[in-house]
Amino acid sequence: MMTDLGAELGNDGERSCLNRHLVRDLEVLWGEVLKLSAVVEESLRASVQALCAGKIELAEEVRAEEPTIDRWQVLIEHECLRILALHQPVASDLRRVTSAMKISNELERMGDLANHIARRARKLARRPDAVALPPQMEYLAVEALGQVRDALDALSRADADLARNVIRSDRQVDYRRGLILKDLKAAIRREPNKVTTWLHLINAARNLERVADHATNIAETVVYLREGTLVRRPDTKQIPESA
Repeated sequence: MMTDLGAELGNDGERSCLNRHLVRDLEVLWGEVLKLSAVVEESLRASVQALCAGKIELAEEVRAEEPTIDRWQVLIEHECLRILALHQPVASDLRRVTSAMKISNELERMGDLANHIARRARKLARRPDAVALPPQMEYLAVEALGQVRDALDALSRADADLARNVIRSDRQVDYRRGLILKDLKAAIRREPNKVTTWLHLINAARNLERVADHATNIAETVVYLREGTLVRRPDTKQIPESA
């Protein structure tokens, strides 16, 4: 009996040690995810400022930052895979690891889009037929950055209610992009000699909409992380984790 009890206690001690290591690894993992999110948000802000104010130097900073974001995302993904293999987490711990992997992928794509927006800003600033940025484009940029800010705030605070607000607001961004597309198509018909400029603006609007889409994806993951519920746009249907 003593031998069996000692073995049982020994196994409990080993599990306790493994649990402590898992908690530590998860804390480090999420620290990296949150740091990456701050870098990506700043890169997006710089790219939007480059687009709206024609600041080429900011566009160059965004381009220089992209490889760092890419490498960071790969390191986070590798750490997620290491934790899965080493600790074999279950339940909420498993949700935290898989959510970290998904969110890091969304952040990396947002970093790519920041670079695309910055590239459009450079091309627009250098064109001889440069035009003033349509007001609707500036509104779209503000709304997209607002989606990013709120999604990352929801992530850092594990706030499912704020995350749901982000999901609902995605429709407004889509609507704004539709207005811009309509206006720019009319501009192409009106001034076909500036078609390249108008196409750059159409692509920039699409990039901004996609930024908001990725922010919404992060918000959906926050709800899943917090509640174990899969939510998809529009926020009318929920899929329990056990489904």
